[in-house]
Amino acid sequence: MKALLCKTHGLPDTLVYEDAPDPTPGPGEVVIDMKAAGVNFPDVLIIQNKYQFKPELPFAPGAELAGVVSAVGEGVTNTRVGDRVIASTGWGAFAEKVKAQAKKVIPIPDGVGFDTAAAFILTYGTSYHALVDRGTLKAGETLLVLGAAGGVGLAAIEIGKALGARVIAAASTPEKLAVCREHGADELINYTTEDLRERLKALTGGKGPDVVYDPVGGSFAEPAFRSIAWRGRYLVIGFANGEIPRLPLNLALLKGASIVGVFWGDFTAREPQNFASDVATMFGWIAQGKLRPHISARYPLAQGARAIEDMMNRKVVGKVVITT
Repeated sequence: MKALLCKTHGLPDTLVYEDAPDPTPGPGEVVIDMKAAGVNFPDVLIIQNKYQFKPELPFAPGAELAGVVSAVGEGVTNTRVGDRVIASTGWGAFAEKVKAQAKKVIPIPDGVGFDTAAAFILTYGTSYHALVDRGTLKAGETLLVLGAAGGVGLAAIEIGKALGARVIAAASTPEKLAVCREHGADELINYTTEDLRERLKALTGGKGPDVVYDPVGGSFAEPAFRSIAWRGRYLVIGFANGEIPRLPLNLALLKGASIVGVFWGDFTAREPQNFASDVATMFGWIAQGKLRPHISARYPLAQGARAIEDMMNRKVVGKVVITT
């Protein structure tokens, strides 16, 4: 098979597209013929050895894929050869054949294509877990989404609207904000040309957002937290900016607010039944038209390094996928 391999830690241009041995499933494992794989910000980090998971070299990046089961290992009963499935893998998805734990394999419903399925599980899974489980977002509350035009950001907008919230989307360009509007955002903030705190004050009548969804970190974290409503929940999703902010804890005291960590990957491992229930709910919302994964580009596997480079340079709106 062909695979996009990280053989030495570095930037995307160090990745190598070459032959690799076909994987064989062990007990409790399956092999999936990859049809599409989602590209996510952790892929940028893992190839530089900057992510919390550090696989041994060489390895293929790629944390999620959609495809067809081509082999099953001993003891696997939840799927069989020929099934259309999605899987979260942590790494390894950027290859023609991918080994995965059977317990992390989920059937793709009829009518959902491989591209949509591959662009779905990590971004929407993260955002659903964040907003429903960790943030307890309720109908009628106000949600602020930072980095709103990215994959998890657009997912958060759609899930927020499905829950009945008012959604304020913040992004860096008019073009990105237009996509946020298309996916349901009620209000828009261009935080490169507008003062974030002043706009939030104006849009919320001085109350502030009840929930802040932050996958970016960096310099906008503190003004967003300073603007949060009484009993607000600040959701720590990630640090796409590259800078981990240091929030003054007296702000949490003064606002009666919570700083809530969201570690979706560990959630799926520790609470697989709750994860499966989340996915079932979200697939139902896809069927109802409430969730519409935005795929802005598709790359063949041989050009996968370019997809990761675009992610690193923040050129991606919504999701990009790699296909075979």
